[in-house]
Amino acid sequence: MWRRGSLLLIAAVAVVVAAVAAEPVSTLEGPLRPVTVPPRDRGHAVDLPDTDPRVQRRVTGWAPEQIAVALSAAPSSVWVSWVTGDSQMGADVKPLDPKTVASVVRYGLAADSLVHQATGDSLVYSQLYPFDGLQNYTSGIIHHVRLQGLQPGTEYFYQCGDPAIPAAMSDVHAFRTMPAVGPTSYPERIAVVGDLGLTYNTTSTVDHMASNRPDLMLLVGDVTYANLYLTNGTGADCYSCSFAKSTPIHETYQPRWDYWGRYMEPVTSTIPMMVVEGNHEIELQIDNKTFASYSSRFAFPSTESESFSPFYYSFDVGGIHFIMLAAYADYNKSGEQYRWLEKDLAKVDRSVTPWLIGGWHAPWYTTYRAHYRDAECMRVAMEELLYSYSIDIIFTGHMKL
Repeated sequence: MWRRGSLLLIAAVAVVVAAVAAEPVSTLEGPLRPVTVPPRDRGHAVDLPDTDPRVQRRVTGWAPEQIAVALSAAPSSVWVSWVTGDSQMGADVKPLDPKTVASVVRYGLAADSLVHQATGDSLVYSQLYPFDGLQNYTSGIIHHVRLQGLQPGTEYFYQCGDPAIPAAMSDVHAFRTMPAVGPTSYPERIAVVGDLGLTYNTTSTVDHMASNRPDLMLLVGDVTYANLYLTNGTGADCYSCSFAKSTPIHETYQPRWDYWGRYMEPVTSTIPMMVVEGNHEIELQIDNKTFASYSSRFAFPSTESESFSPFYYSFDVGGIHFIMLAAYADYNKSGEQYRWLEKDLAKVDRSVTPWLIGGWHAPWYTTYRAHYRDAECMRVAMEELLYSYSIDIIFTGHMKL
């Protein structure tokens, strides 16, 4: 039986720290074995309903919600993202005007002294279907603001929104920047999770993850499973058989993305989270568009790492260089992702970042029959290159045992 929302891994970077510490380090105060959902609760995961108060919209007007922090390519910069305004569902939807609300973050070293200010960009996206009977969707206004000139290993307080509009600023939140880049500087704990979804199992996973107080979260694909729903909000347990034969593309229920952002906000507003796409983020729509929600809702260090793509990018955390790769974009040796990866790996100085860690969704090696050799073509294209640069650790998801 498979289950969504179960913890794949809580990885204290004890492995990394042990390389520079005098004595081996365990998972700090423990537990030595991850605490997962009890066996009696395993089986088909049950999604949180849209009536759960944790997923409902709790703000009004232009107040920010779904607040999240992500890393830039270096510890001196982070991204803050949020949503204002409500989404719309219906046959005819009119997108909100992103210019209606400014994208502003005020921040500083104390909650009562937010003396710095940064501005950014905003957008809306739509999920549209070219046939009768299905509900189209357009998002609230999604904001992304990059904070720069930050000190490494430092706690910052911030609030986001539009200070020119009454009641359009968030509460004050806090995050800690990553350690300075260097061979003796490491985060204490990194949480790695995949195939998270929004189930009752998810709540156990997120609670356990938050209780371990990680410095950073990696989400290696399959975020909300919104594509396992019809546009009327009905769950489709059988992905291949629950959709009408008359529809040429599968439906999705985009409000599940909003539910997920609201549920996760207590964690993502404080702990930086880096995301890479999985197969459930493809979400085909009109004009063969894909990945609209994924590429709109999250901030990525794409420009900073010179990938200029939301699907693959890199960043440094202390003595670690992370590469996040796309299993569902072009990975052939003649493609842009491969050429970027070659350049990125060539620039890595192992005397500065001794550890090279990768993350993507589908594993290259697995004995799980349901997904056996799913990523074989990606492996054939990229494995030799990664071996040549002696990659140390790879995190993947996709397997639900």
